[in-house]
Amino acid sequence: MTTLDMREPTFLVLTALADGKKHGYALIGEADKLSNGRVKLKVGTLYAALDRLQSQGLVVSAGEEVVDGRLRRYYELSDVGAERLDHEAARLESNAQQARARLRMRPAPGFAAGALA
Repeated sequence: MTTLDMREPTFLVLTALADGKKHGYALIGEADKLSNGRVKLKVGTLYAALDRLQSQGLVVSAGEEVVDGRLRRYYELSDVGAERLDHEAARLESNAQQARARLRMRPAPGFAAGALA
């Protein structure tokens, strides 16, 4: 994996932030929803990822508020983060297009190598 490759949880967090600021627990729910339940972010993992994404300039702090006696921190996608997410989405689309094109060239079932012997 190169430094430009993005892991799925990071992709999902950035995608969740693409339509506006969100707090941590909302990001956990969005990642679950966007992945159809495949990605279950844990609180500690999420906040470590958010710290990393902030240090990379992909995410910025968007304020805090107290709700029901608990501090809620909000995050939003930076312009650099939006560019990076767009680049990753294009990379994934290109890979998917290549896979689909090759699947269309796949021999019909029963005609695979060795099936005629």
